[in-house]
Amino acid sequence: MSEQKDILVTGCCGGMGSAICKKLIEQNYRVFGIDKSITTENSENFFQYECDVTSTESVKNVFNKIKEKTTSLFAIVHTSGIYDLDSLIEIDENRFNKIFQVNLFGVYRVNKEFFPLLKNKSRIVITTSELAPLDPLPFTGLYGITKTALEKYAFSLRMELQLLGIKVVVIRPGAVKTSLLNASTTALDKFIENTKNYSCNAIRFKKIVDSVEAKNILPEKIAQKVLTSISSKNPKFIYNINRNPLLRLLNILPAKLQVAIIGLILKEKS
Repeated sequence: MSEQKDILVTGCCGGMGSAICKKLIEQNYRVFGIDKSITTENSENFFQYECDVTSTESVKNVFNKIKEKTTSLFAIVHTSGIYDLDSLIEIDENRFNKIFQVNLFGVYRVNKEFFPLLKNKSRIVITTSELAPLDPLPFTGLYGITKTALEKYAFSLRMELQLLGIKVVVIRPGAVKTSLLNASTTALDKFIENTKNYSCNAIRFKKIVDSVEAKNILPEKIAQKVLTSISSKNPKFIYNINRNPLLRLLNILPAKLQVAIIGLILKEKS
């Protein structure tokens, strides 16, 4: 019988995170989950810890607790993330900074602190977004920028860690039926209510967002992709799932034409 492998999952209480933890436990992995607040109880193969990934001290504290239970991790799976939406000339600086602290720097902090537990053939799996490889759209640009930066980070990390026998994998999903969809709707409604410069444009943009997010998938689909990336001997660098064809088609066009099309759709008619 093969030795049980240990895996760290960030955002373990979120929609994707909890589905991934469940899938991994079913496959006889032992899971260590971290999240800003814990909503479920521990079990035989599932240990959870409160952790603020925007705090180096918090991440260090959790590392010290987990290393008391294990000497090695087969994988780190990142699902922690937040969504925000606003115009880049109106958003508060603290909100601008926070989304980078969670979506980008949080991944960096966890990887850096838990690296000593990774061994040859270990994996780091990072969840980005279908927006990551695309040119940013208006108002969702902030979220897209963090995910694009995260993919650049992931590729650079892949380049470096291959020299140590550690694989880096990116899961790039489209709309997933989790609380993040509700956060998207809430953020967009709040933007429409508060914007001083784009009220009419924002209302039109909401129709586009609603149509994109209507074609969502269950988080269990993401969990299966994560399992594939972990169990495969030679996983791909990027696993795409449920990417929106219209967004991809728009991105094929020259940047100048993309800007013109979005302008025609969203600009207020004179």
